[in-house]
Amino acid sequence: MEGAAGRQPAHAWLGLCALLAFGACTAYFFLSPAALDIQPDRWLREPWRLWTAAWVHWTPLHLAGNAAGAAALALLGRAAGLGRGHALGAFISWPLTHLLLALWGMPGLMHYGGLSGVLHAGVALASTVLLARRGLQRAVGVAVWAGLLLKLAWESPWGPRLAVGWDFTVATHAHVAGVLAGLLCALAVEWHERQKNKP
Repeated sequence: MEGAAGRQPAHAWLGLCALLAFGACTAYFFLSPAALDIQPDRWLREPWRLWTAAWVHWTPLHLAGNAAGAAALALLGRAAGLGRGHALGAFISWPLTHLLLALWGMPGLMHYGGLSGVLHAGVALASTVLLARRGLQRAVGVAVWAGLLLKLAWESPWGPRLAVGWDFTVATHAHVAGVLAGLLCALAVEWHERQKNKP
């Protein structure tokens, strides 16, 4: 048994990753970050920010790094054969990541934007799906999850900090929120697929 959802054409997953990257590039060059990002006193009154914050990038390096991350996530999803249900789960994890971040609180941050939390959610979702499979795919899922947990532990995600090699402050607690959102959505997708495929 390869997992409840099995390998499927990854068109929807690739489309979602393209939407993330295209939206980020469009927002960077044409839109004001203040109209899109998450701000502690505005996200509840303006809930669209739970989506649009992912498209806000503060510097060219920030944008380039996350665009590369979106491309890597697209390749991971394609290799894993993630289908429409997985893409829907990833789409739901997008605002859920930012909702968890906002509910957690944003210590030291008056503005938040970027794809990194959503990308962490996508990686967590994809690797959780791989854990439900057998053989090499399960081993890949275990390895990716181990890498995610080590990364989160190394980042000490208890507040924003200036990460080495980046020219902006990294909100590392957004990565934790993303991993949690991705895990929850992956479990929901797998449960739904198992219920649907019951004889």
